[in-house]
Amino acid sequence: MLFASGCSQEAPSETNETNESTVSESDKNIMQTLSDDDYVTLVQLINAAGLQETLSTKGPYTVFAPTDEAFQALPTGTVETLMNNTTELRRILSYHVIDGELMEQDLANMTSFQTLEGRALSINNTSEGLQVGGAKITDTDIQCSNGVIHQIDTVLIPPK
Repeated sequence: MLFASGCSQEAPSETNETNESTVSESDKNIMQTLSDDDYVTLVQLINAAGLQETLSTKGPYTVFAPTDEAFQALPTGTVETLMNNTTELRRILSYHVIDGELMEQDLANMTSFQTLEGRALSINNTSEGLQVGGAKITDTDIQCSNGVIHQIDTVLIPPK
């Protein structure tokens, strides 16, 4: 599985009880956090690829999360085609994930990093803000219990 990692998340303390109404964003895992925001298409694709458990339990990960608007900008039929091609879908999704937690400050001091897909992805600090692989990072440092999410405005497609 492309998202396998040697890292493990510590089990929560049994004395640390929370109820749903008081859970903060950092207490939610990546999948729970994505489900709360403007990532309906991304969550559907993660589920179709069978990767929801990995992004719910393992980590830490850094996820560059395209919004629904970013998926709508793809050519007509692209999302449907990906839903029917699990191999390609996993390849694209893993191109949006880094093993380890990189915050905005870390990214600002980098020029590239290795994705779980296996390829390097460039990061540029422009006058308009950070860009990853040509996508503008529109929201940063969304903390999760198993990593961090950075929202992007474009779906990243790895080179073949």
